[in-house]
Amino acid sequence: MNKRIMASIATFIVLALILILNSCKNEAKQVSKEAIKEKIVFASDVIPFFDHWKLILGDGKNAGIPINFEQKDFFYTTNDGNNDWVVFKTPNGGDTHGTSNNTRTELAQTKKWYPKTANDKLTATLKVMNVSATGDARVAASYSVVVGQIHSADAHENEPLKIFYKKFPGHTKGSVFWHYEINTAGDDNTGRWDFSTAVWGNDFSIVGSDVGTYPEETEDGIELGEEFSYEIEVKDGIMNLKFTSEGHETKTFTKNLIESEYTTTADIPEQTQKLFVPVGQDGVERKSAYAGEGCFFKLGAYNQTNGKSPEINKNWCSGAETHGGNLQKQYADGNYAEVWFKTGSIMVSEAAVSNEGYFTKND
Repeated sequence: MNKRIMASIATFIVLALILILNSCKNEAKQVSKEAIKEKIVFASDVIPFFDHWKLILGDGKNAGIPINFEQKDFFYTTNDGNNDWVVFKTPNGGDTHGTSNNTRTELAQTKKWYPKTANDKLTATLKVMNVSATGDARVAASYSVVVGQIHSADAHENEPLKIFYKKFPGHTKGSVFWHYEINTAGDDNTGRWDFSTAVWGNDFSIVGSDVGTYPEETEDGIELGEEFSYEIEVKDGIMNLKFTSEGHETKTFTKNLIESEYTTTADIPEQTQKLFVPVGQDGVERKSAYAGEGCFFKLGAYNQTNGKSPEINKNWCSGAETHGGNLQKQYADGNYAEVWFKTGSIMVSEAAVSNEGYFTKND
């Protein structure tokens, strides 16, 4: 074989090898892109604090500690083009957890702590993306969602803190407010009531004049999709709250959790007398409030709009559309609550103990 033919064969082999190598590189790049595309971003990748919580889903199930977990109907992640977010989504009508009237996709802390000796803290940055499209405007809970809580694990299992977002249909801006629920004296908890405090916009007590007539829109409220943050700290029996949002005044509040200001009927605030006393919720609080009871944080989308008749309770039963519990129909026409969380942190005191008893009772 002459030198010219041998050189040609060598050139051909080299070119063939180059083509094969380039083909392999392109294939590897494609596989790499597909692998990246298919990789699931879990909530625990976005906010690294999920080992402190169990997750209750909108179907009433306890999903346990949600590390590397998603459930596309209720709990997953998304990206808005700038940041990853953890999505909590809850229909108006689903299976509830414990004795609640309402569905929730919500984290519940695995440990409980006692307000008198507490040094515990929860922070979160979030935006509410949807509240129910239907409800009864006269019912205070309609069109609202609770995005953070302190809950008692013991006795009546009442709630010294609930942070609400509420927006009426047709309004651009909604209200953020927080509730304190009394820890009712005695064994009968039917007389329990909430006292509501406005952060931005109105408090819970502002309702419509009839089923579909809404009050005037608040001027200093928060829009759907607008970020805000809350900070909850309980130390030595005092609850300290801080609310921040760009373009809005920072608001701070304090509340004593171990010494009640509502121990007699004369102490019942005017707001409560108008809202709760007419429906028989006229109790008084034990003097020590929540002292001696284990409390724990909650965070997520606790939908306050439900399908129960307002005749049952005009404050809490919305008569909203639930499509008989059909999840996809509710999601299709806006009958759900959806909350996105960008950041969160939790500080748990050394004195905190297991909260497993709460889950055993309520799961």
